[in-house]
Amino acid sequence: MKFKDNYDFDLLINEAENVAIEELERQLSLDTENAICKCQECILDMVAFALNKLKPGYRSSFKGVIYAQSLYDGEYKSEVEKAIQEAIDVVKKYPSHELKQ
Repeated sequence: MKFKDNYDFDLLINEAENVAIEELERQLSLDTENAICKCQECILDMVAFALNKLKPGYRSSFKGVIYAQSLYDGEYKSEVEKAIQEAIDVVKKYPSHELKQ
């Protein structure tokens, strides 16, 4: 029996991913001088970098949304802000592609 054939793993959601994406969007909106590359590769690198630093918050049901809402508050929120800022700094300094002149 193959689990992926019998169960819908698309219902398994890491809410930390959503929180990180929202925080990245918020922080990049402050970049009015366009000093940070916002191509798909850099954006995905930033989110991946941050998520590797953060505790995941998985849910598999609608009830789990209540748990996930706690990820937006308190200490975790500051951890997300810090991880995203670090991700922006690293990807800005070391992008995965050549910078256009």
